[in-house]
Amino acid sequence: MRRRTGFTYIEMLTVIAIIGVLVALLLPAVQAAREAARRMSCGNNLQQLILAVQEYESAHQVFPPGTIAAKGPILNIPQGYHHNWVSQILPYLEFEAVARHIDYRAGVYDAANRPPRRQGLKLFRCPSSPAVGPGYSDYAGVHNDQEVPIDVDNNGVFFLNSSIRYDDVVDGLSNTIVIGEKATLQGDLGWMSGTRATLRNLGTLNSGGWRNRYRAPWANGNPPGVTDDDSLAATLSDEVLRDYLFPQDPSAWSYSDVAGAFRPRPPEDVRLAVGGFSSVHPGGTQFALGDGSVRFTSETLDVRVRWRLGNRADRSLQTSWDW
Repeated sequence: MRRRTGFTYIEMLTVIAIIGVLVALLLPAVQAAREAARRMSCGNNLQQLILAVQEYESAHQVFPPGTIAAKGPILNIPQGYHHNWVSQILPYLEFEAVARHIDYRAGVYDAANRPPRRQGLKLFRCPSSPAVGPGYSDYAGVHNDQEVPIDVDNNGVFFLNSSIRYDDVVDGLSNTIVIGEKATLQGDLGWMSGTRATLRNLGTLNSGGWRNRYRAPWANGNPPGVTDDDSLAATLSDEVLRDYLFPQDPSAWSYSDVAGAFRPRPPEDVRLAVGGFSSVHPGGTQFALGDGSVRFTSETLDVRVRWRLGNRADRSLQTSWDW
């Protein structure tokens, strides 16, 4: 009798099925491990950013200004001076070469500042965030606790022409959020822009809870058919703002209690809307506090706690809150 040396068809199918089950069981664990690694790397980015802010404060005895302009409130359009806190801390992040190419005599959107503004800096991108090209930041500073335009009277750490010192953070550095994650959406003006591109507040719960649904911007941050920032500024209209800059962004919508539904904000409100923090990490968003620590915050965090953590001087200590 001849001995059988191979597999039967049924045995082969059985082995394949077993392998498929094992892969199905292991794949979620592998994906979770990869996300944990990306979240840790994102936390390291935030750690470096907050340490750079602290070094700036040590050197200048004041936090860097959130954004700089002759008057407010800040409009979310590529017009104005708009140099921000991110540019100020570049030398403390070992980006001296980029900092040297920034012309502070001109505005952020001036042609002279186009090369550094479109420079891709890996430190400003969350590893979990899909790559959308250079020149963007997935991190923003806190300008206020609740949704208001960026202006000189905000109660966060970074706002219009701000000059906050350690002593001005009355609630304590360990109880005040300074920097957090944001999703990069259409119309984002990049890491050099002192608009909602690098400033957010703790007052907005975006669609789907704490997180936005991701919307990738165009490669150069402009609507289709617009080749540069100069032509964008020249062609800005209510239709462009509504249809291109903020089509999927919750900041462009407001909830009407009377109608019981979300309605588009008027164009003038869209220009002033700032919005909240968000991330693509499952379950929440990471924040850097003034003391240099980084915390992962659940999307179920009580709204009152979130507001208080965004206010530098509401005199409400958060040490007793489990957040």
